[in-house]
Amino acid sequence: MTSTDLIEYRIEHLRERLAREEIAELGVRVEARGAGVLVRGGVSSEECRAEILRIAGEELVGLPWREDVTVCCPSPPDRSEELL
Repeated sequence: MTSTDLIEYRIEHLRERLAREEIAELGVRVEARGAGVLVRGGVSSEECRAEILRIAGEELVGLPWREDVTVCCPSPPDRSEELL
């Protein structure tokens, strides 16, 4: 198994785990970037973000990885939008 194959295998395992765990987060993308991995996307709460990063840390141990997971505000705006 090559290094690229190993990274892809670990990425796919992380994707499956994110989909089946209690958080069932499908909006997070996991991509190979060179010799490392990028975990990115938007989630609904800080708790969900923390859980995703915990799981990613477990699944990607030993690999260089970065994250860009942000918490998106699911509530409606507090004022109306003014169109010009």
